[in-house]
Amino acid sequence: MSTNGSFEYLGAFLILIGSIMAVISAIGILRLPDVYTRSHAATKSSTLAVLLSLTGTFIYFWAAENFISVRLLLGIAFVFLTAPVAGHLITRAAYRSHVKLSDSSTEDALKEVLHPEKTEK
Repeated sequence: MSTNGSFEYLGAFLILIGSIMAVISAIGILRLPDVYTRSHAATKSSTLAVLLSLTGTFIYFWAAENFISVRLLLGIAFVFLTAPVAGHLITRAAYRSHVKLSDSSTEDALKEVLHPEKTEK
């Protein structure tokens, strides 16, 4: 097997793993109880899924057709930088809008920082 063939298989494997991570992310979004845990599933695992898929696509086209796509590299950088920030901002907006935590949540770490008058003494 040639080196390019190995890289083609590596790219296909990364795309497959990215697809599996996307399914896991979708299941997490559907099954988790509140906006905070859903945001965690939506940002962390789906960011990893997109990054794996785009990296696999980049490697595959580089090995199969000797084509280096700047668009794929920019897509990887853009998703890597913006998705976690967007998830953080959505979660923070939900917290500041007083969206309740689920009953299974054990601790509100921001309560004593943002609302010191409401903490128990």
